[in-house]
Amino acid sequence: MATNEKHFSTHAAEPDLRNDDLKIYVNGNIVPKSQAVVSVYDSGFMLGDGIWEGIRFYNGKWAFLDEHMNRLFGAAKAIDLDLKLSRSEFEEALFATAKANNMTKNVHARLMVTRGIKEKPFQDPRLSQSGPTIVIIMEHSKPRTELVDQGMRLHTVPVVRGLPMSQDPKLNSHSKLNCILAGIHAQKAGADEALMLDPHGFVNTTNGCNFFIIRSGEVWTSTGDYCMNGITRKKVIQLCKANGIPVYEKNFSLTETYDADEIFLTGTFGAQTPVSEIDGRTIGDGKAGPVTKRIRELYFNLLQQVTLN
Repeated sequence: MATNEKHFSTHAAEPDLRNDDLKIYVNGNIVPKSQAVVSVYDSGFMLGDGIWEGIRFYNGKWAFLDEHMNRLFGAAKAIDLDLKLSRSEFEEALFATAKANNMTKNVHARLMVTRGIKEKPFQDPRLSQSGPTIVIIMEHSKPRTELVDQGMRLHTVPVVRGLPMSQDPKLNSHSKLNCILAGIHAQKAGADEALMLDPHGFVNTTNGCNFFIIRSGEVWTSTGDYCMNGITRKKVIQLCKANGIPVYEKNFSLTETYDADEIFLTGTFGAQTPVSEIDGRTIGDGKAGPVTKRIRELYFNLLQQVTLN
């Protein structure tokens, strides 16, 4: 491992002083960052009882907003959470927060909804009677150039994404402790982030992003049974199919991963981030390969189409 290269997460952003003076949406009010607070009795703070979406703002438009709203409302139904706001009201809140911050591009929003303030500090959801807490944090957020130039170093960890009947990994919940523990394992090993296996030992995902490998021109990703079925992940699969790039959702092992030609991660923030190393093995030549670069080009062309129309 080269010692002159820095360590970054897949969510590392270029420094931006404008983020020191943000305005945050909290339950219908847009307030200065210093005043954006929630109760210590909030169910999200107390128990991780809530759901969230990460959304990117390009050219004055939210990318793939309908799909993010579909996932938010689906997750709310899954955990029996009354969101109170309609889809159009959530969209109005997003645009109002962007306007209050004079934002038009290179923006990342984290929209969070918890079950709200609890009457007592216990887990029974019936103790949350005041309605949901809704927060939108919006930042000027451009991914660090090193994420593409340097690539990510991953370390395979013993922490797995769980079975659907324990905590379904498809749910974008506030309960992220297993992913945090995975990241700690990886960082203690000197890597940037964690590569996580599924309960059967097949390669699954990282602690923060979906995972793709390329072998002999074919793009492979996991079956999706044990990972967040990310919107960027879905777009990559669709783009591959539409542009003659063979793509497969399948089980594959670490053995097949270590000698992959290229590897990249997908997520709303970083789009497609190359992986340079896994468990001390250099992937390809340690940089973004030709298929990864082509997929990135196709993806950003798609973003231009959906945000300029």
